[in-house]
Amino acid sequence: MIAYLRGKIQNKQKNYIILNVRDIGYLVFVSETIFVDLEIGQEIELYIHQHIREDAHTLYGFKSLEQLEMFELLLTISGIGPKSALAVIGIASVDDIKDSISRGDSSLLIKVSGIGKKTAERVVLDLRDKIAHISHGVLQATDGKGMITSGEEIDALMALGYSMFEARDVLRQVDPSIKGSGERIRAALRLIGR
Repeated sequence: MIAYLRGKIQNKQKNYIILNVRDIGYLVFVSETIFVDLEIGQEIELYIHQHIREDAHTLYGFKSLEQLEMFELLLTISGIGPKSALAVIGIASVDDIKDSISRGDSSLLIKVSGIGKKTAERVVLDLRDKIAHISHGVLQATDGKGMITSGEEIDALMALGYSMFEARDVLRQVDPSIKGSGERIRAALRLIGR
């Protein structure tokens, strides 16, 4: 599973770039806000969401972990696919999206082509409680007991092929008396292995 890429922009088209990473070209879809700032030959780092379907493996790239996490949160909503989620990321900053959702305001989301009023309202309703865990590029999650999950723990599980949400969910289930990232990661893997 690809989680991060760094390389030079070989080419750019309407909504994607070809990223040259050690002479291998990756086609990566990016949001409009990222796309307009990119130049051919520019070195760039992207956090990647790999979307796998029966007929395609598609990469979506983001400049920050908070953009990636918002994108993956949006994908959990019925009726929101990768293209719509990427379009949402492209119309506003993550802070603006979070603010809109926390206020119960779906008007920002309705601006995205393909997202109607009902879907926008579902996004607001379903994500209202979840968006508080997106923390300015540092992924931290608190469980019901106030235990903080570090980005290091989430990154380790993501490197093993788990999605950000799978990692966060299982880390929330780890006994809060277990201290230290290494021990928490091992405990999470034991929970997954059940």
